[in-house]
Amino acid sequence: MHNYRPAPVLEALGVCSEDEQLYRVLLARPEATATDLVADTGWATARVTRHLRSLLSLGLASRTSGRPARYTPAVPEAAVELLALRKQEGIVQARLNAAVLTEEFRSKREAGPFTVIRGPQAMAQRFYQAQQTAQSEVLVLDKPPFVVLPIEPRRAYGVTYRTIYDMASLVEPEEIAAARTAGPRCRMLRGVPLKLVVADRRTGLVQTGQELIELGPSSLLDALLRLFELLWQQATSLSPSSSEGPLSFEDQQLLALAAAGLTDQAIGRRLGVAQRTVERRMQRILKALDATTRFQAGLRAGQRGLLV
Repeated sequence: MHNYRPAPVLEALGVCSEDEQLYRVLLARPEATATDLVADTGWATARVTRHLRSLLSLGLASRTSGRPARYTPAVPEAAVELLALRKQEGIVQARLNAAVLTEEFRSKREAGPFTVIRGPQAMAQRFYQAQQTAQSEVLVLDKPPFVVLPIEPRRAYGVTYRTIYDMASLVEPEEIAAARTAGPRCRMLRGVPLKLVVADRRTGLVQTGQELIELGPSSLLDALLRLFELLWQQATSLSPSSSEGPLSFEDQQLLALAAAGLTDQAIGRRLGVAQRTVERRMQRILKALDATTRFQAGLRAGQRGLLV
């Protein structure tokens, strides 16, 4: 009887540890009978018989026709090769089955324009996957409350992002500073109506409370794309153009926030300056643009290309 159990090496090929243990015993004693194997392993006869049947089905052993029957182990190299081929066949078959399941899923999707995803973890993962698999473009509408903490994707080369933030999404100065790094492809708007991610104009994800609605190509997704473009035209850039003109880069930042509807106090908090500083800079901007109101200043700055 063996007093040790070597580490299993055939589990990855679908051989259980007890089958492998009996195979190892058989390798050490070719032409053994079931009675011999009971003595060598210390197992009950029924247990040995059960695992011998398993070895025969796996091709790890063969049986003589005489009585008592004797069992011969397969050569390890040949046996492993056979098991590996069977495993590979199983993988190919699983892929074929997956294709069938995909077609069934698509046919069900065609019956309705959307799929509902529930649960914060599943929702966050789907947001991440949609952005990671995007090939050309990702459009984002961002607004609170944040039921799902977003997983920040690695932005692939060649994929462009356009993001519209609700003003309530950017509260701290460091948040607006981080958003500015996206340049003219990041804008801000008061009252963004919904949370949306669209990848390659073919997959849309709309968060509604505790649920995520996934849309495929459909008239509903087309409507959301038109809504995004409309909001994009209305939104204000967080990083105005640094083109030459009467305004400094800091002035352009301030005017962009004011055009988005922020109060002097809110602008000061986001830019990290005092409210009185904002008021003084705004007066300088009005004078530089020959404007009497902030609204007029915003229009003239836009006409001159100072607001992207």
